[in-house]
Amino acid sequence: MSNTIHKRLNSLRKFMEEKGLHAFIIPSTDSHLSEYPASHWASREWISGFTGSAGTVVVTREKAGLWTDSRYFLQAASELDGTGIDLFKDGLPQTPAIDEWLASELGEGEYVGIDGNVYAAKEAFSLTHKLNIKGLHLISDYDPFDTVWHDRPEIPKNPFFVLPEKYTGEPAHKKIARICNNIEKNGAESLLVASLDTIAWIFNIRGNDVKCNPVTVSYAYISRKETVLFIDPKKLSEETTSYLKAEGVTIAEYSKVYDYVSKIKTSVCLDSSKITFSLYNTIPTENRIVDIPSPADLMKSIKNEAEIQGFNNAMERDGVALVRFFMWLEKAIPKGGVTEIMIPEKLVEYRSQQDNFVGESFDTISGYGPNGAIVHYHVSPESSVEIKPEGFLLVDSGAQYFDGTTDITRTVAVGPLTEQMKKDYTMVLKGHISLATAIYPQGTRGSQLDILARKSMWDNGINYLHGTGHGIGHFLNVHEGPQSIRMNENPTTLQIGMVTSNEPGLYRAGKYGIRTENLILTQHETTTEFGDFYSFKTLTLCPIDTTPIVKEMLTKEEIIWFNEYHKFVYDRLSPLLTEEEKGWLKEKTNEI
Repeated sequence: MSNTIHKRLNSLRKFMEEKGLHAFIIPSTDSHLSEYPASHWASREWISGFTGSAGTVVVTREKAGLWTDSRYFLQAASELDGTGIDLFKDGLPQTPAIDEWLASELGEGEYVGIDGNVYAAKEAFSLTHKLNIKGLHLISDYDPFDTVWHDRPEIPKNPFFVLPEKYTGEPAHKKIARICNNIEKNGAESLLVASLDTIAWIFNIRGNDVKCNPVTVSYAYISRKETVLFIDPKKLSEETTSYLKAEGVTIAEYSKVYDYVSKIKTSVCLDSSKITFSLYNTIPTENRIVDIPSPADLMKSIKNEAEIQGFNNAMERDGVALVRFFMWLEKAIPKGGVTEIMIPEKLVEYRSQQDNFVGESFDTISGYGPNGAIVHYHVSPESSVEIKPEGFLLVDSGAQYFDGTTDITRTVAVGPLTEQMKKDYTMVLKGHISLATAIYPQGTRGSQLDILARKSMWDNGINYLHGTGHGIGHFLNVHEGPQSIRMNENPTTLQIGMVTSNEPGLYRAGKYGIRTENLILTQHETTTEFGDFYSFKTLTLCPIDTTPIVKEMLTKEEIIWFNEYHKFVYDRLSPLLTEEEKGWLKEKTNEI
């Protein structure tokens, strides 16, 4: 693979020389700034061989580097070996920012290229400013991969389908009316949307253009006068065409969005972090731009009653599948021959037996021993190892159902553990429980709650570098905003109806990883003279392994929560199980 990467880098450098560019920056995104792009836009992976979901490659005429975050440090080091691409560990004090590195490598007056069609406008404005200060110039006119990537996949043209209102809880035309009300409150007359999951939510449509994410490649423009969906006509059927027209939606060719936007004569609401540089620059300069977090994204994050019921129903079916999976795992490991790569296959086998199953919500992480310490470990035939009856196995998986999306991590003892392993496991559990039991005032941000999940580890000089919680889509992307629970500041407050993950972890490189993850729903807790207070309701239905718990490390309140959670799991799942499965679950949910 390393020889192939060298050839690809040489092709890119030849292109750069022809265009007078001295460096080129390749992000992980597509024309819709998706976290997981369709294969047509997987340019960063193609040029580097790095398969993680986050990272930026920078290529100069002599050097190349990949900037990625702590989730991928170990994975990137392995996948970049021998490619000539250096790893830059983003977020560490000693790691230079991309603009700083470019300033040290290039001469004054030289040119840095980006493809403006896949680069966020907000980031491009910032980068332009930083490079200009250093005497460098940004050029955004070229997509080199149309030239150097000879077998580049085409933009997906898969048909999409309408998600029934019994699942969505609200017709598209009412969502559009609510959006218009919101943007008008913010002083705009129209909304320009490129985010695929937001478009899918607005129009109640789903597709399969992106692996694990049920979205369809498109753009949208929304206003009182006209709502337009820009989409490839090959994706349409008589049914979907009739549906969209009945909802008051005008259909236009996908590629016509630039021409349409160039003729807009009204104020436009958009989020410059979610619109590409090229599309932003297409808006006529005389139009007023209201650059704010998309009101549609916030609306999408607050689930209605039908969506919440869908989550609850999906969790029950997912819980049944997980009981059967862990029963199989428990019997199979002592017999030998179980490997990491078998885990995703088995999970799909059991989940596919459930009603409304569509597919995985992300690639399963099945990390045994040292591989569990790689936060976003991706098992492959080359990396897969046998799971021996000793130590920890970390399984992070999720499913897409027509009525909900799941995401769950369990770390299980597959054999004897050290005392350190047990202590680490219990610290993670304490953090998980602390967040799950939080009561907080209206207006609280996720960053204000993040410490609850970390305190037991911080007290012991331990930390994890990923976020504690991310939003979850309703039969949509498993990662969605705008809310989050993490150390980084995020102005979005937690609101009733938001579904977020609760997933503290602890990772000892070369030894093992531990993570315990459930999904939690923000709900009203109480109203006092001091205002409204919220709490979390745990939605996920799956036992948490009791074997590694050091009970003496838990408080009385933590033990009560744990036992009540297990009773909740048993009560909800047992009516759906066979007698054998019910007996297994009863044992796994016994009080500690």
